[in-house]
Amino acid sequence: MRSNNTSVTDIEIIEDFSPTARCDEGFLRVRRLRCQNRRADGSASKVYRVDVVDRPRLDAVAVLVYRRGASGLEVLTRMNLRPAAFFRKGKDMAVPDGRSYLRVEEIVAGLLELEDKGEEGLRHRAAEEVREEAGYVVSPEEIRLLGAGFFVAPGILSEKVFPAAVDVTGKQPQTPEGDGSPLEEGTELRWHPIEALLAACRRGEVPDAKTEIAITRLLAGQP
Repeated sequence: MRSNNTSVTDIEIIEDFSPTARCDEGFLRVRRLRCQNRRADGSASKVYRVDVVDRPRLDAVAVLVYRRGASGLEVLTRMNLRPAAFFRKGKDMAVPDGRSYLRVEEIVAGLLELEDKGEEGLRHRAAEEVREEAGYVVSPEEIRLLGAGFFVAPGILSEKVFPAAVDVTGKQPQTPEGDGSPLEEGTELRWHPIEALLAACRRGEVPDAKTEIAITRLLAGQP
């Protein structure tokens, strides 16, 4: 559908200021805690360390944008620059795969804002993200929630992701606004048959958990 500048071939680290950065500054906040388990009999475990990673906004919404065509359901994905996945390169992996991960393919998603409360807030934010990232104007009432939110990595991340879906069959997209970030350079929108995309997730070609979970939940609820 749309591709802006796709010439990005690498992400260069200009400075690694990890040793001098505070845990409570930056986009992600890391809390380094000493904890102790309290038991029903009044005893306690030994003290141990816990790291907890928080985002500026606690939770997020992920939206499966789909349409109905002659061959069935098709799902819209975005190819996004993902530095954290890219910087796996050169590290000792348990299962080496030889892939770059400069870009990761995934569905529309965004952080919930402070004013986004309850199911109404989820639908509002989902509609806003679909407009901003995919260019489709939909109403909050058109958003279908796909069950409860889920943790991606509950051992370290406090964030929950709330899956949703919206049918844009027959709608004409506008040019997505985006947020102007360098991370959106080379963003590309693609349509896939839903079963083919699910198979790609399970083969590791689309290694994004929220995409696979949202597809699975949507298919499970189809008549």
